[in-house]
Amino acid sequence: MEYNTARPKLVLKEYGRHVQKIVQNCVATADPVRRNQFAREIIELMGQLNPQLRHIEDFRHKLWDQLFIISDFKLEVDAPYPIVKREELYKKPERLPYPQSKIRFKHYGKYVERLVEKCIATEDPEKQAAFTQCIGNFMKMVYQNWSKEEVNDLTIKNDLLILSDGKLQITEDQDISSLARANKFKPAHLMNNGNGNRKKRHNRNKIFRKRR
Repeated sequence: MEYNTARPKLVLKEYGRHVQKIVQNCVATADPVRRNQFAREIIELMGQLNPQLRHIEDFRHKLWDQLFIISDFKLEVDAPYPIVKREELYKKPERLPYPQSKIRFKHYGKYVERLVEKCIATEDPEKQAAFTQCIGNFMKMVYQNWSKEEVNDLTIKNDLLILSDGKLQITEDQDISSLARANKFKPAHLMNNGNGNRKKRHNRNKIFRKRR
């Protein structure tokens, strides 16, 4: 009896060992015309075994790529698509540089700092004042979400002064609580959907146990 441990390793498990053996027979076919026809028949078989691929854009291209992978890139046929190469398939992606910039206030995040920079660059005084008020509104909402407590306007004003190096200032007549108020009175199921779903499942389980 032949065990799987003694057989060649499966390249793509979703197609199974029989398809892998068929592909190996195709590679070993000497007649190039017959080999090309054989390869197209295998593509049709692979498409039937994985019908979910039909929902993927250009799924036949994916099937041909998988055929070459199963053949260990040894299959020599006239493919309708560019033949995938081993070095391209297993090429490691370039390492992304990790951002090194420091955030002054982590609870506000980097985007608030970028908004402040853009606001400082705004030349129109009226637009800059309105922009400053919007930033203050957003900062207060973010702060309350982070601390889970009420925060006074003076804290937000001082933080904005620090972030803008004293270039932006929220005046007394500017309201910076509208977003915080709207967020405070948001329905509970929108604020914490995960807890709401767990509570619903808990209630359903209680009803089910009572019925039993």
